[in-house]
Amino acid sequence: LRAMDFNVKRLAADAGTFLSRAVQFTEEKFGQAEKTELDAHLENLLVRAENTKQWTERIMKQTEVLLQPNPNVRLEEFVYEKLEKKAPTRMNNHELLGQSMIESGNEFGPGTAYGNALIKCGETEKQIGGAERELIQSAAINFLTPFRNFLEGDFKTILKERKLLQVKRLDLDAAKTRLKKARMADARAAEVTEAEQELRMTQSEFDRQAEITRLLLEGVSSTHAHHLRCLNDFVEAQTTYYAQCYQYMVDLQKQLGSFPSSFSNNNQSSVSGGASISVPTIPVTASLPSVSAGHGSSTASGGFNELRSSNGSRKARVLYDYDAASSSELSLLADEVITVSSVPGMDSDWLMGERGNQKGKVPITYLELLN
Repeated sequence: LRAMDFNVKRLAADAGTFLSRAVQFTEEKFGQAEKTELDAHLENLLVRAENTKQWTERIMKQTEVLLQPNPNVRLEEFVYEKLEKKAPTRMNNHELLGQSMIESGNEFGPGTAYGNALIKCGETEKQIGGAERELIQSAAINFLTPFRNFLEGDFKTILKERKLLQVKRLDLDAAKTRLKKARMADARAAEVTEAEQELRMTQSEFDRQAEITRLLLEGVSSTHAHHLRCLNDFVEAQTTYYAQCYQYMVDLQKQLGSFPSSFSNNNQSSVSGGASISVPTIPVTASLPSVSAGHGSSTASGGFNELRSSNGSRKARVLYDYDAASSSELSLLADEVITVSSVPGMDSDWLMGERGNQKGKVPITYLELLN
């Protein structure tokens, strides 16, 4: 019974305290009660913490969009994270593109120029996909996770202490109001003394809570310093990623630079009617040649033109494997050297090739004339 009586009294005291806070809050809203204002420094710290929270959320959201543009995939990853399960591994867009290129290249034939180029492009796309995975993993660990930890840890603690500070302020102002009413009503000295003691106690609790809140809010400066280091890590990860992609593409460009770029008179005629179209190269060094679409180098073209006009023969190195499409053509193996000559009336994209006793038409785009 004594325990029950104690609990009843405590519940009654809590209800009285809650009612007192509610009355104080309502009267403040209607301008019927005074409100203790926080000092300017503490107010500024509260504003800075709120701004930090809002901008951290915004930066996190946009970073997640950057790393994973697909909202459905982001939602799935969020659900798996909440369930504390590992999301299924799937190929990213670069890897999917690379896989399609490799499969199509194998279908067209690795020995053909187009098939070989598709396979090389596909392998490079898959390398870029791997680099993208490393970027996402690094950004998640070194950038997004610390930001999320602040929002779900430090800032929640700040919110809790700020709410408690608001409660202590309401208790303080309610005590001030009671003391003021006791003095105005000429209450007994005991009642006034009790109100003064309550005021001193609530003032002490408010000051203590204000100090706790201030220390937590000043810790936001350390959060900014930590986030700055995380930002540097994110920039470094991006730098590594873009440098890898750049190098992969430069290497691919070098491999494709020697591939034949004109295939038939029809393709040439579709371009020759307008201005020449060129694909600029990435300037790695001053010695890297530019690659033009629609025609080979001027030196190579000049050599073939001279060969046709002289009606003589020249040695030529085979650049790629070539499978003869008819009995009038000659199959070729990469890196072999054959003799080529021009035959009057033959299509300008073809020459007559000779290898020992074998003879047949060969495409000039698969050849490099030797001096």
